[in-house]
Amino acid sequence: MPPQQAKIIFVTGGVASSLGKGIAASALGALFAARGLKTSIMKLDPYLNIDPGTMSPFQHGEVFVTDDGAETDLDLGHYERFLDVPMAKQNNVTTGQIYDAIIRKERRGDFLGATVQVIPHVTDEIKARILNYAHRAAVDVLLVEIGGTVGDIESLPFLEAIRQVPYDIGKEHCLFIHVTLIPYIGAAGEMKTKPTQHSVKALREIGIQPDALICRTEAEIDPGMRRKIGMFCSVEERAVYESRTLPVIYEVPLALHAQGLDDWAAEKLGLPRRDPDLTAWRELIERTNKATEPVRIAVVGKYIELRDAYKSLYESLAHAAAHHGRKLEVLRVDSEELDSEESLAVLQDADGILIPGGFGPRGIEGKIRAATWARVHNVPYFGICLGLQVALIAFARSVCNLAGANSTEFDDKAPYPVVDLMLQQKTVLNLGGTMRLGAYPCRVKPGTKAAAAYASEEIQERHRHRFEVNNRFVPLFEENGLVVSGVFEETNLVEIAELSGHPWYVGCQFHPEFKSRPLSPHPLFRDFVGAAAELARSRSAGAAAPAT
Repeated sequence: MPPQQAKIIFVTGGVASSLGKGIAASALGALFAARGLKTSIMKLDPYLNIDPGTMSPFQHGEVFVTDDGAETDLDLGHYERFLDVPMAKQNNVTTGQIYDAIIRKERRGDFLGATVQVIPHVTDEIKARILNYAHRAAVDVLLVEIGGTVGDIESLPFLEAIRQVPYDIGKEHCLFIHVTLIPYIGAAGEMKTKPTQHSVKALREIGIQPDALICRTEAEIDPGMRRKIGMFCSVEERAVYESRTLPVIYEVPLALHAQGLDDWAAEKLGLPRRDPDLTAWRELIERTNKATEPVRIAVVGKYIELRDAYKSLYESLAHAAAHHGRKLEVLRVDSEELDSEESLAVLQDADGILIPGGFGPRGIEGKIRAATWARVHNVPYFGICLGLQVALIAFARSVCNLAGANSTEFDDKAPYPVVDLMLQQKTVLNLGGTMRLGAYPCRVKPGTKAAAAYASEEIQERHRHRFEVNNRFVPLFEENGLVVSGVFEETNLVEIAELSGHPWYVGCQFHPEFKSRPLSPHPLFRDFVGAAAELARSRSAGAAAPAT
């Protein structure tokens, strides 16, 4: 018996970028998953890069890594966090991948002498990616987010491809949802619908009539405005939904459900009418909103001004803070500004210090100073990827007396290369997709803080790096109080290291932020924030104690 045709919901965006298409798609996906439907999401990105792996975080934000080693758009992080389902390489399709596949086919002679064109060859390749994934994943519902904004020339092949899909599988299996903006004009004291009307007009000129609109707005859309939008955009009034800025993004599924979006979509697609179980989401929001006592985490990095550069990291901290009933306060510290001992005063109010991953020498010495400060002042420290490496450089210099210790990434003539290029990386010429990527196993040492966090001796974590801890220096580190608490046994790579005699000082070579979930915080983030919350409690108790 052939599998049932998946229901496909296409999510497009108009007027402006950064309206939250990914959040909207993730939230609707979460609502379907809460109904017991097998749900997944794809992201179609119109840029010509094969993947975002070589893009600057300032251009693209975070690169999200999947278990199978794909470097993908940060929206896949939202998909995983909302659906609690792992994404994979096939969940992120770029123009670069499409053209690469087509050119390879053309060179092989697969097109039998035909002139290769955008229509049908490019659009057919895009449709094949969507429909093949829906078939292989055997999902009930597949949401497909189209990157960019309607009107961008780069996204036209994707829009043409999704326009054709209802004719291939039947309109009854498809919906089009358009995310748009209702701006508020302060001088006039009014919200304006014209940008939304023009955005829908542009979409209709391509041949796509949206079935529903999700309107980003700072104020409530009243019934009169809803009727106006529906009339001018040829969308039924009940299918005009609002999406207001909320203090916690995990409220979005609840807000959209309260307006009936998932009920409407289920009705249109002929899906079972059952109520979603949103108990866990409501409890999360209640717990988050009740939190009043702060926990202050200093994130020391070089992409601080762009929040999307560390998106999963900030979300993971929020998950852990909610778990502990604490209100998260993030102190964003530019590592380049930590250029002296005096500059470290900015860390004094931090209950925990986190140094995230990164590449290149800019701001490294500031990160080393921050890692040293956390060690000396007994402040909980969490080093991720590069954060582990700078902690070991600081340890080598300060505790092991290895003056000039460094990573060969920053100083290829360092007298003590405590971090070095992985052996298999030394002959790599291309930068794209050639790092140690994806999930690898790790053996956790019993009796350590890592073991206490994971409650398991065998774990799997996701990686994205070229450099590793130089095992030549591990015996010296261990003599001086460092504990290697996690290793990749196949090649004996250091995966986790921690300091004995410190409240909580842990570094890991992998990226745990990619596996944290709002309803199940990552164990290392959970325990790091827990240690920071304990320091915050002791500080508050000390401040409140009467003078003697």
